Amino acid sequence: MTLHISYVSDVLCIWAYVAEVRLDEVRKEFGSSVELEYRFIPIFGATRHRIAEGRKDRGGYAGFGEHVRKVAEGFPHVTVNARVWSKVAPTTSSAAHEVLCAARLLTQEGVIDAARRGDLGGRTLFEEATWQIRSAFFEHARDISDRQVLLDVLRQVGLPTDAIEAKLSSGEAMAEMCRDIELRDENKIEGSPTYYLNQGRQKLYGNVGYRVVSANLRELLEQPEHQASWC
Repeated sequence: MTLHISYVSDVLCIWAYVAEVRLDEVRKEFGSSVELEYRFIPIFGATRHRIAEGRKDRGGYAGFGEHVRKVAEGFPHVTVNARVWSKVAPTTSSAAHEVLCAARLLTQEGVIDAARRGDLGGRTLFEEATWQIRSAFFEHARDISDRQVLLDVLRQVGLPTDAIEAKLSSGEAMAEMCRDIELRDENKIEGSPTYYLNQGRQKLYGNVGYRVVSANLRELLEQPEHQASWC
């Protein structure tokens, strides 16, 4: 049995950034028993509205940057640059989502290798690209609303940026991104990050510990489909 999981997130979400290590553990523990699908939603689609204006009474971008760094202090496996949000404030996460949707399409079409790689800790190239885009902002304070920054990150990962730009130009990547937003609404996804399991019967949203994630996945894998659990 292979369990299908939709993992929904925003690349600018600090909780998704710190939770990336849990995805690594899912791959390590469950291997081919789980199939991870990645979807992106624009929690930070318009940061000037959400942060600069929406948090004006709490310091705007600078105040939000301080909040993000305080969150990260509780997770020693990640680094947040002091310039994040205070000095480097991306205008949108959607630019990153669009290029990642282009990469996702190319992976589905076989242009980008979908195999998991030992040199990437068991990630696929697409998964590594997603992580490196998150890291480009949070660790290195690069503006990932700038397409040239995004293409540079993908180029360093080893993705074919000419093919990605073709998907952007054709509108295919935009259509994929819009479909992710439609699925968010259809599936009533509340925020980032969210694990969407069991045809929507289970949703794990927010800063959920790995043991909770693992227990839910094991229950679904070990419980036969025709047998309802009493507990």
